[in-house]
Amino acid sequence: MLPGTSLGHGDLGKDMSKRAKRGKAKTFALPMAARVAVGVVAVAALGYGLLSRPASVQPIGKPSAPQAMASSSPVYVATPVHASAPAPAPIPAPAPAPLVEPPKAADGPGALVRQVVDYASHQTPGTVIIDTQNTFLYFVLNDRQAMRYGIGVGREGFAWSGEQTVARKAEWPDWRPPAEMVSRQPYLPRFMAGGPGNPLGARAMYLGETEYRIHGTNKPDTIGKRVSSGCIRLTNEDVEDLYERVKVGAKVIVLPATAARRPSQGAPPDAASRSPDPASPSNRPSAANAQMLSSGPKIAEAQ
Repeated sequence: MLPGTSLGHGDLGKDMSKRAKRGKAKTFALPMAARVAVGVVAVAALGYGLLSRPASVQPIGKPSAPQAMASSSPVYVATPVHASAPAPAPIPAPAPAPLVEPPKAADGPGALVRQVVDYASHQTPGTVIIDTQNTFLYFVLNDRQAMRYGIGVGREGFAWSGEQTVARKAEWPDWRPPAEMVSRQPYLPRFMAGGPGNPLGARAMYLGETEYRIHGTNKPDTIGKRVSSGCIRLTNEDVEDLYERVKVGAKVIVLPATAARRPSQGAPPDAASRSPDPASPSNRPSAANAQMLSSGPKIAEAQ
């Protein structure tokens, strides 16, 4: 036992061992507390950072110049202006032509224009009926209709009526004025070849063995008038149309002036009942001498 102590050598060793252990525990205890404190501070800092950070933050790049302009006010681009002529006005589409031209009033505008009309003649299709009273020629199409043409007819004293047939046809026919015509008009040529200046016009249809013809004209302004010496004239356009329809041998009925009727006065009676009576020579022009209705000279004249 040491002096001044109450411990022996054995007790002293134990006491020193205990002290050493307590010191070591204190030495290890201080760093552990510091470590715990540091960990708490780190966890707190991490939690604060997470709570204070926005939920979703994405980097925004700097917009380009076109994008910045588009996102501001709208931009209006002016249409380039080119000097040019004014656009033409639109032309309306023409209405389709009717399959059959509607008839016009016999005494109205356009009455002399070629057209299909109601005409109950009861004659065989292809028959030609001439209404000298109203200056119309009818080409029979069927029992109810006919193609109507405006015509020029014989002047006073040269009208005739009767029934003939088409003996022959000619295109751009030559013209030889009859001797009676030359005696009255000595200046007329004795012969004129067919052509635009020929008074017979573009076509001619000769009636039987008479001097009478259905023909064209070089004076279309005479259609609808009484100017000829008995021949029936049409415009060249109309006579060409009629020429294609009429056949050689077709019947031609020339109505008496007193028996003719306008279509506007109702359907005319059967043309056959108005045709010349074979037993009445005063109404039927013979092959060599067509009977006149008045006391004029017998002559067939183109002019």
